[in-house]
This record gives sequence, C-alpha cells and structure tokens, in this order.
Amino acid sequence: MSIWRKKPIAAYQADAKKNDLNRVLTRWGLTSLGIGAIIGGGIFTLTGIAAHNHAGPALALAFVIAGIGCLFASLCYAEFASVLPVEGSAYAYAYGTVGELFAWFIGWNLILEYMMGATTVAVAWSGYFTKLLHLFHINLPEYLINDPVTFGGNAFNLPAFLITWVITAILVKGIKEAASTNNIIVILKVAVVLFVIFVGAFFVDTNNWDPFIPAETMGEDGHLHFGVGGVLTAATIVFFAYIGFDAVSTQAGEAINPKKDVPFAIIASLIICTLLYIAVSLVLTGMVPYNQLDLKAPVASAFSGAGIDWAVYLITIAATAGLMSVMLVMMLGQTRIFLGMAKDGLLPKNLFGSLHPKFKTPWKSTILVGFIVSIVAALTPIDKVSEMCSMGTLLAFAMVCMAVLILRIKQPDLERPYKTPLIYFVAPMGVLFNVFLMSQVRENTWYAFLIWGSLGVLIYFLYSRKNSNLNQAQ
Repeated sequence: MSIWRKKPIAAYQADAKKNDLNRVLTRWGLTSLGIGAIIGGGIFTLTGIAAHNHAGPALALAFVIAGIGCLFASLCYAEFASVLPVEGSAYAYAYGTVGELFAWFIGWNLILEYMMGATTVAVAWSGYFTKLLHLFHINLPEYLINDPVTFGGNAFNLPAFLITWVITAILVKGIKEAASTNNIIVILKVAVVLFVIFVGAFFVDTNNWDPFIPAETMGEDGHLHFGVGGVLTAATIVFFAYIGFDAVSTQAGEAINPKKDVPFAIIASLIICTLLYIAVSLVLTGMVPYNQLDLKAPVASAFSGAGIDWAVYLITIAATAGLMSVMLVMMLGQTRIFLGMAKDGLLPKNLFGSLHPKFKTPWKSTILVGFIVSIVAALTPIDKVSEMCSMGTLLAFAMVCMAVLILRIKQPDLERPYKTPLIYFVAPMGVLFNVFLMSQVRENTWYAFLIWGSLGVLIYFLYSRKNSNLNQAQ
C-alpha cells in the first residue's frame, strides 16, 4: 500500500465521461466565476494599506508584480485543467502526478483556501453590511456584529452567520442558479470598478504620483517602508486580492467544454482583474496623496475627499454585493474538491459524494460546509482565519507548478489541449514566488499551519489510506 501510488490519467478521463453533474457552464460563464472569486474585498481594502504604508503611488507596480507571480501559477493550472478536466483542482492534479499522500495533503490544505477563505469573506461582508446600514442611520448592537474575541465578551456575528446560510441555500439549489446569481453580482461590481476608474480619472492630480516610488524610510515599527523593498512588501499584501482564480478549475465537472474553456477562463479572469486593479490603484493614488488614503475604506475615502460623497453609497453597496459572489465561488469550490476526494475513496462517499436527486449538487457536503463556515465566521476574528487561508493557497499554487513540471517530464507524449509556454522557466518561478510569500507569513501562523497539516496526515493514515479506491483495487 504505497503512499506514493498515483491515480492513472485514464481513470480521470473515465471520471470525466461518467460525470453526474450538470454541464451548463460556458467559457464566459466560467470566466465570470473567476472574476467573481477574485474581485472582492481586496480591491476595496488592501489597496489602502499597501499604498499608505508600503508602496505609495507605486501600488500599481505592486499589482503588476503580484499579477505576474499569479500568472505563473495560472498557466500551470490551465495546462492541468486541459489534461484532467475534473473537479478537484490542485488535489486532482497532484494525485495524477506525484502520489496519494501528497494529493491528500494538498486537498486537506485546500480547506484552508476555500473554507477558511469563505469564512474570512463572511466576516468582511458583515463589516461592509454594517457600514451600509450605518449610511442609512441603522446601527446594530456591537455584540451582534462582532466575534467574542474582538468584542471582549459574549458576542455573535449575526450578519456573517446569516449570509453564509443564504449562500448555502443558493448552492444547494444548483450550479445554474449559483452561476446566474454570480453573473448579476459580477456585472454590478465590475460596473462600479469601471465607475471608479473612469469617474475618478477626472479628479486625478498627477502631482500626487511624484515621486512614484517614495524614498525608503524607517517606520515606528522598526521595519523599512517604501522604496523598492516597500513595493515588494506591497506585492505580498495585494497578492491576496488575486486569490480565487484557481476556483475556476474546480468547476470542470460542470463546464460544457472543460478542456478548452477552463484554461481560457483561468487566464482571462486573471488578466482582466489585473488590468482593473492597476487602473484602480493609479486612480486612487492620483485622486489623493497616498498618505491620506483611509486604511479601512480607501476607495470610498478617495471619492469623499474629492467631494463626491454620493459615490460612497454606490461603492459600499458594490463591495457588499461583491463579497457575496466571492463567498459563493469559494464555498462552491470547496464542495467540488470534497466531491473529487470522495469519488477517490479518501473521504466518506455517503456524505461528501452524495448528489441531490433533483438539483444534482453535493447537497450534504454543501450544508456541512455552510454550517462550519457560519459558526467559525460568527465566533472568530478575521485576521486569524485570513492568514491560514493564505497559507493553504500559496501551498496549492507552489505544488501545482511543481506537479505540472513533473508530469511534463514523466509523460511528455500525453495529450495536452493547452500547454504552458516556457514551462522550464514558468513552473520553477511559480514555485519560488509562492514559497517566498509563504516565508513572509508570521511565525504563529506557521505553528498553526503545521498543527493543521499534522492532523491531516493523521486522518490520512487512520481512514483515507485504507479506504482509497486504489487500495481497494489492489
């Protein structure tokens, strides 16, 4: 019973043929899901921190660097998605190339990206929803909009809890309904992002861009800020605004033409969002001096500072709606990864692999994910789950880059409808970039990550190894 046994590529192709999910997603439907996952709270919040404390007007350059780093991973994801057009994302790719234990470990850590990512967004949504209510002079009690740690006593984040169950209900109903909901929200938030770019451009003062890269300074925290080093630090911060493009690969089982459309959607959604991010960052740092940007609501503060107070309502509404689509895609991706692992016998099939007879969705695991996300979101501070989410994402990105290179070397003649260009440069750079970002995470998060990983390995040896389909076939 080797822990390095691999699932044959032919088995994946057979899974794709007998897929029971509804294939309803078009090329642009998949792209919309990618944009829905990427554009969220990051563009409305991280821009302020990155520009104010680290990059100044060179925030746009930080987005370029982070986008290039993500592009390495996205090109590798695209090749795998064309070879293995099945749900499971990085987990499935590793299972077919590196081995079972490695694949399980990635699948286990993808929980950090998708489930903890959805939890982080639920808490962020609660914050924006509270701001939106405040604009209309409605104020909820503090103990109903905070977790017990932040509040310092008995508290329950009710908006975060309720929005999770709204998203869960949409996902149980079906992928078509989820995609339609996502499309409406994506249109709304992209429209607002374009509004920020084109209207904000009329209020840009180019003097605010001078100097484009502020001189390096020593902050009160003992760390260097600005300069080239500050731009690199800002790139590691805004990188997390890109998390989500890989969620497209989890929808291969519901794509009409996954071999061609999933690679297209992965790369297209990343490029579209990168261009929007760069434009927004140039407008924001041009509208007001970078050191005057509000850390919590930089976009709204820039328009307020320019005297366009009514735009604050529009931006807050868009941010609130936009975060809903991020949650939707994150939770959708998590249940599809569980489905892939259950099909392989690594998770209980009667729970994670059970499809609803009418809706053809993995309804049991969707409700389980909704329950966990809602409870954790209601009771946990956002910073605790967001860093763990980042660790899971970075590990998955690095491992996919490594696995696609291994597969290219070991099976060079395998049919690849899409081939990553310059693979011997792109894949190693993808590994190095993501490992570098992992090294920037706080020490306490590393301890939590190691504990989480150890728990996953323990579950593998106690349950998954002996129940694996590959083990049963021996």
